[in-house]
Amino acid sequence: MENGQENGAVKAKKHLGQHFLKDETVARNIADTLSLKGYTNVLEIGPGMGVLTKYLLQRDLDLVAMDLDEESIIYLNHSFPLEHAEILKKNNRLNIIEADFLKFDLRNLYGEEQFAITGNFPYNISSQIVFKMLEIRQQIPEFSGMFQKEVAQRICEKPGSKTYGILSVLVQAFYEAEYLFSVPPQVFDPPPKVHSGVLRLTRKPELKLPCDEHLFFKVVKTAFNQRRKTLRNSLKTFDLSDNLKEDTIFDQRPEQLSVADFVTLTQKIANDPV
Repeated sequence: MENGQENGAVKAKKHLGQHFLKDETVARNIADTLSLKGYTNVLEIGPGMGVLTKYLLQRDLDLVAMDLDEESIIYLNHSFPLEHAEILKKNNRLNIIEADFLKFDLRNLYGEEQFAITGNFPYNISSQIVFKMLEIRQQIPEFSGMFQKEVAQRICEKPGSKTYGILSVLVQAFYEAEYLFSVPPQVFDPPPKVHSGVLRLTRKPELKLPCDEHLFFKVVKTAFNQRRKTLRNSLKTFDLSDNLKEDTIFDQRPEQLSVADFVTLTQKIANDPV
């Protein structure tokens, strides 16, 4: 969900999932979610008209603002510097890029350096943004921002809930996930039909899992694709030995397993002598 101002020059575009944030307090609070511990590089996805951008620039960081909307890019390059000259006088470490985050090779920006990601994410691609973040998690110590409320809650959910799923397990395998606060529709222009939620992900010290990570991802996704079934039935495609299938872990449904349980399950499958 991209941000802007109520009477600004950029029109929200439905096909880009744009709903411009117009609440200054919410924007400031999102900017404050980043700790800046161990990094100064920050990538803002979907800056729109820069309502969050200007609060990020009031912190000691190097900011890249990336947007797919050409109209937003023109605004940020021309009108934004005039409107916020005082802010940019104190911190002009702003790089504005017209690009699609999902297709952009971030090594062209950061090489091997660490960087955080934040933004009011377009809701139609917010899950894809998280999956791409996980692919490059070695470089991302922190991730925060605005999602549709249900998606933010799902990412932070604990085992045993109906909303606990693929995103919950894969994110929490590598990050501490915190649901920070909810945001009502009326602080956006146009207002979305859903409530929003802001979360923060802080990378865990251990970057690698004690199992085959590719297999871990596959096990988690396969299990939740048939979440109402027990693991014995949902993981049939793995062609497991009868001996392993007798293990009591296979009596459970995927939402009953913690991240540690999924690691154990992956280890068991990897060591299955079929």
